[in-house]
Amino acid sequence: MSDSVAGPSTPSRKRSKWQLSDDDELQQLTINPAKRRVKTKHGKEPAVTVPAPPKNIPVARNSLHSVYVPPRTRHPPIIPSRSVYCYERLNQIEEGSYGVVFRAKDKQTGDIVALKKLKLDEEKNGFPITALREVNALMTCRHQNVVGIREVVVGDTLTQVFVVMDFIEHDLKSLLTLMPSPFLQSEIKTLMLQLLSAVKHCHANWILHRDLKTSNLLMNNRGTIMVADFGLARRYGDPVGVGGMTQLVVTLWYRAPEILLGAEKYSTAVDMWSVGCIFAELLLKEPLFQAKNDLELISMIFKLLGPPTNNSWPEYSSLPLAKTITLPSPQPHQFRQKFQYMTTAGIDLLMSMLAYDPAQRISAEEALEHPYFTESPLPKHPDLFGSFPSAAAGEKKRKVFDSPSAPARAADFKLLTEFDMI
Repeated sequence: MSDSVAGPSTPSRKRSKWQLSDDDELQQLTINPAKRRVKTKHGKEPAVTVPAPPKNIPVARNSLHSVYVPPRTRHPPIIPSRSVYCYERLNQIEEGSYGVVFRAKDKQTGDIVALKKLKLDEEKNGFPITALREVNALMTCRHQNVVGIREVVVGDTLTQVFVVMDFIEHDLKSLLTLMPSPFLQSEIKTLMLQLLSAVKHCHANWILHRDLKTSNLLMNNRGTIMVADFGLARRYGDPVGVGGMTQLVVTLWYRAPEILLGAEKYSTAVDMWSVGCIFAELLLKEPLFQAKNDLELISMIFKLLGPPTNNSWPEYSSLPLAKTITLPSPQPHQFRQKFQYMTTAGIDLLMSMLAYDPAQRISAEEALEHPYFTESPLPKHPDLFGSFPSAAAGEKKRKVFDSPSAPARAADFKLLTEFDMI
């Protein structure tokens, strides 16, 4: 005999609760009240009718689910990752510390995407925490100025894992290097508003980027920038930095002074210092602090901002590395000498971003309301930005055609007449 469960057509077996549909149970609970027979002393079995539930009490879809639980369709099952061979590899864009980025084409839709291959060959402790943090941060911080994550695909082996993201034509660092002239003030305001909007969104979702720099800001040909490369990002809590946080974050030129001096607890202010360095780089068309090591960077910061004081940074003396550094003699800041063509409001915004004390440093939300963005010239609409050839897409700058020179008229030059045409 077969052990299979009898179907509804089998008269000798009742269907189990797993086989009852929702409609069957609902019908049993609401329309057909159950009849229960109770034996008496005289052997009679009077029928006792169980009343239907009141109309004002919600009825469950089935006995295993509450009426207050949303339908299962809102919690879709886990879908396995697609194969990387669903994409056609076009060219390699760049290689970083945590992965190699390729430009690829979706074979089904034809969309051009960026494939980031995670470096797992030398990983001995399972899946890297940096990759998990990056995927989590990208999924949490979905925003029009944050690069979009589409899916995670896999190859033939366990070390072939790819993160699929939107493809953006340029990065801001390459554009600053190749542009014949720097961005206009109106264009800089537009770029800064977009960057501050993205940073504000990340901080509102409790995500620290910890590596903001011009090479991690992507820009398309429609004047929109997007924050990318969340490899060093992590979620933080309140109070900030419980248990300590690593100092091995942020590229040197964009690293905040509290990290340089060994602070184990830091907050969103480290990202705002990096935003201030990016702001200055857009104005100067070169990085603000081009230092070779930590000590040289601290010296450059002291020269621009002046040495820290009890008023500008009350907690300076309590930092781990503060006692190892000899402060220079007091001197005023050099912002006006460094940025001669900036307005007073622009200098104020830049100084607020590059403030010594993290508690006094301006937040992204406050910076968006700064008067600098409402004074003339007003921010330019992104659609009015110029377009540039994309190095990531393999495009090359169009060569200027050599036009022929004007004819040199000789002394014995004779005009062509109609008789010469015969």
